[in-house]
Amino acid sequence: MPEGDTIFRTARSLRRALEGKPVTAFRSTYPKLTRFHDDTPLTGRVIKGVESRGKWLLIHFSGGATLVTHLLMNGGWHIYRHGERWQKPRFDMRIVLENADYIVVGFKVPVAEMHSAQSLARDRRIPQSIIDVLSREFDPEEAERRLCAHPGEEVGDVLLHQDVLAGVGNVFKSEICFVTGIHPFAKVAALTADQAKALIVAARRLVSSNVLEDSGDTIVTYGGRQRRTTNSSDPRESLWVYGRRGESCRRCGAPVRRRLQGPDARVTFWCATCQLMPDGSHVDG
Repeated sequence: MPEGDTIFRTARSLRRALEGKPVTAFRSTYPKLTRFHDDTPLTGRVIKGVESRGKWLLIHFSGGATLVTHLLMNGGWHIYRHGERWQKPRFDMRIVLENADYIVVGFKVPVAEMHSAQSLARDRRIPQSIIDVLSREFDPEEAERRLCAHPGEEVGDVLLHQDVLAGVGNVFKSEICFVTGIHPFAKVAALTADQAKALIVAARRLVSSNVLEDSGDTIVTYGGRQRRTTNSSDPRESLWVYGRRGESCRRCGAPVRRRLQGPDARVTFWCATCQLMPDGSHVDG
């Protein structure tokens, strides 16, 4: 599933292609979107803005309508010039937005809804900007309060709660715990105030470091980018622990551990030597 950095970069690219321009064509394979367009046409409306909120992407139209999408595991947005060949088959198309310059295609987008300002504010699935780690409005004190509101849960699980730290996903979860030296299976209740603050700071720093402004003015969204949490320029050394089961810890040399965690059985990686329980003990799992 794309994490907050991926959605942020996608929103930035879509903003370059769409913002301030009138829509010349809209189509979708989803009946609810088509019905909305039939009743209140999107053609002729101007795209007022594109934003990311955690793992959600919002496209705001003039007149108050907002298209909200979530990519889950397989969705993606592509941007093409008119006449340019699509990189995915047309039967994977779910949403198309066109203007005079570009065609924006949502492929296999599994969640897509139209909202008014009122319904958007009521939808509790879509996070507020104050807990989006990439938002300028991010409030670290509020994020810490929400983290500590889950005392009986394990740290690694709570970091994935999108109503605590919107935009943090499974890769960043393991990396945040490693750089703070906190065991992902520790209970939140055992954290000190300084440790809780350190997790929030690390979350924002690691995710933000992966959304630095693109060079040039390219706006094509297809083609992945390697995530990086270390300071190494070697792509083989881009992450501290994630995906490195059995390999040597980059700090101490001990083997990196891997275990499923939480009710959703999300995979977690950690170093049993470098990452301690809040009481300072070493625990293997």
